Amino acid sequence: MLRTFFSLLLLASSSLLAAQPLQPFQASYTADWKQLPFTGTAERSLQQQADGNWKLSFKASMLVAGVSESSTFRLQGDQLQPLRYKYDRTGLGKPRKNRQEFDWTAMQVNGSGKDGIIQLPLHAGILDKSSYQLALQHDIANGVDQLSYIVLDGDDLDTYDFRLLGAERIETPLGQLNTIKVERVRDPGQNKRKTTLWFAKDWGYLLVQLNQVERDGKEYTIMLQEGLVDGQVVKGLN
Repeated sequence: MLRTFFSLLLLASSSLLAAQPLQPFQASYTADWKQLPFTGTAERSLQQQADGNWKLSFKASMLVAGVSESSTFRLQGDQLQPLRYKYDRTGLGKPRKNRQEFDWTAMQVNGSGKDGIIQLPLHAGILDKSSYQLALQHDIANGVDQLSYIVLDGDDLDTYDFRLLGAERIETPLGQLNTIKVERVRDPGQNKRKTTLWFAKDWGYLLVQLNQVERDGKEYTIMLQEGLVDGQVVKGLN
């Protein structure tokens, strides 16, 4: 369950990214487990680098556990192209590291993970496990209806699908925020997890809230505590 929290919050085809420019952001979150008497904290940020590329970073901690993840990418025309992906986990059983280098000249991904060395052919449209979350955020901002992403997960390619549920005003520690509600689409016969996300319409579609129900019925909610989007402090309507 802890691993699911970390991977989901790192919250992302991206053909319309150019329709609305990327906005740098910083955000902090807390997570509330319905059945457990403790909370976790996380930070997520997007910054443009000196070379013009972008870096999406995530750090989370809970008791003695920690996770850090980052994706360096570029905008190539109207496409988001991952360049480097890094993942480190400590305190959740065996430590874990994943590394991926995307060589768009040779059209090949090189890296390492729990199963050893990774070397795979690269295809247009492939995203890493961090950059797809940003693609989701910006596709929603640009009114894309087909929210489907090809994601490199270890040495496998998987398809992540999402469905728009509509607009909703929700209460947060920052006050009320206008959001767009989205859910992850899974085969109900194979996966009973339920994931629902809320993105702030007035703040660059920043992730505000995430609710996760696990296969065993355990439930937790992740909530935005503080945010800064394009230099502006995120504030509620009241």
